[in-house]
Amino acid sequence: MNRTHELDSILHKYSSSFSSKVYSEENEDYDILMKVFGITPSIKRENKQYWGRELGKCWAALVVEACKYSDSFDPALRIGSDEPCDLRIAGYAIDTKYRVGSGDSGTLKKFKLYGPLLKEHGYTPVFLFLREDNLPAAMTACSVGGWEILIGKQSFDFIKKLTGFDLESYLLDRVNSFPIVR
Repeated sequence: MNRTHELDSILHKYSSSFSSKVYSEENEDYDILMKVFGITPSIKRENKQYWGRELGKCWAALVVEACKYSDSFDPALRIGSDEPCDLRIAGYAIDTKYRVGSGDSGTLKKFKLYGPLLKEHGYTPVFLFLREDNLPAAMTACSVGGWEILIGKQSFDFIKKLTGFDLESYLLDRVNSFPIVR
C-alpha cells in the first residue's frame, strides 16, 4: 500500500461517517420549555450550546422542585467529587437531561460508570430526558450503564406517578407566560 491510498482510505472513512451523521441546521422542533419562554427554533439555533445548557439547568431545577415535596425525596448524591444524579426519590436515583447531543468520550464514560455506581448504593438509576432528539451513541451508553431511560411524555408521567404532581400540565398552563422577547 502507498501513503496516498492510506490517506484516501482515512478520508473515505470519515466522509462516510460525516455523511451518515444526522444533523439538521433547520431543526424546527419546539419543546415545552421553549414554548414557556417563547424561544423559537431560530433563536435557539443562534447559540445552541447556550440554550441547551440553560434549558437543561431549568429542566433539572423544575424536576427537583416538583419532587421535593415527596416524603422520600433526597437531594443529589455526592460520591467523592462526583454527583451522578440530580435527586433521589422512592429508591430511584434520577438524573435529568434536557437533551444529550454530546458523544464525547468523557460524557459517554460517565453514563456507563454512574449507573452501576448508583446501583451499588441501592438505587435504580433513571434518566429523565425532556427532548426526544438525543444522540443515539449517548442513548446506547446510558443503556450499557444500566439506566432506565424515559423521554418526553414518559418523563412527565414518571414524575406524576412518583409525586402526584403534573409538571407537564403546570408547564402547559404557562406557555408564553415568561417570554424572553417582549
